[in-house]
Amino acid sequence: MIHTADIREWRGRDVVDSAGHKIGVLEAAYVDTTTDEPAMATVRTGLPIRHRLFFVPIEDAIVGPGYLKIDYVRALVKQAPSIGTDDVLPADREEAVFKHYGLAYKPGAAGERQLARR
Repeated sequence: MIHTADIREWRGRDVVDSAGHKIGVLEAAYVDTTTDEPAMATVRTGLPIRHRLFFVPIEDAIVGPGYLKIDYVRALVKQAPSIGTDDVLPADREEAVFKHYGLAYKPGAAGERQLARR
């Protein structure tokens, strides 16, 4: 199991796909608001003047020396919903991130977001 305290130390590490191809660099972690367990991360990709942050699930991620290996291929991640480096994921687009990866989306009882940045 991945712990929230551990994932903060991974910021800036390379993120690689299931085949070992580099996708980008880990920017931030997001926890599930109902469990407070790490659920998603943003991966920074692109040219220095055109960086984007792509969302990727990290439930089954493997930590290696200097990298975080996720269980998805690079092409799927690069088609995921993204935001600019200074942007925040709008609440109405949060469900699209989960659907992109075929995951269930469960907002809070009062409609609260499922993801919170840590």
